[in-house]
Amino acid sequence: MDSSATGRQVVMSVHPQYAEAIMNGRKKVEFRKRPLAEDVGLVWVYATAPVQLIVGYFEVGVTVTAAVRNLWRRFSRVGCIDRSDFDRYYASSVVGAGIQIERATRLAVPMSIGELLPSGVPPQSFAYVGAIDFAREDRHPLHVVAGAV
Repeated sequence: MDSSATGRQVVMSVHPQYAEAIMNGRKKVEFRKRPLAEDVGLVWVYATAPVQLIVGYFEVGVTVTAAVRNLWRRFSRVGCIDRSDFDRYYASSVVGAGIQIERATRLAVPMSIGELLPSGVPPQSFAYVGAIDFAREDRHPLHVVAGAV
């Protein structure tokens, strides 16, 4: 994978049920309180406790920044989150971001967070990282789920 072709990369902390929904292609939009930088092309998915591993990555499509109510109207069917959890997440926000997931790839062998972040500490939301070397045999993807909103 050529990071110059995809832009910068981030590692993003995601609850395990949402990480799995991304990896199996059901979740087409990741909701966040703030958008990623415009040049981010790839997101590494860190599944939080109890998994605590990088389980795969996805290519970033269009990011929609809008009023929270408009994000719900536009993406509720593909966001894999129920309304009460969505409202709780955005309780103190007026505006949010919907990051469209263009293509998700599950790693054959999940990585520890220390392989992406030298501190070994997962980010609260997301953190910028350097490009990852896919030459290692155990880093080849298990499968790719294509799909856009």
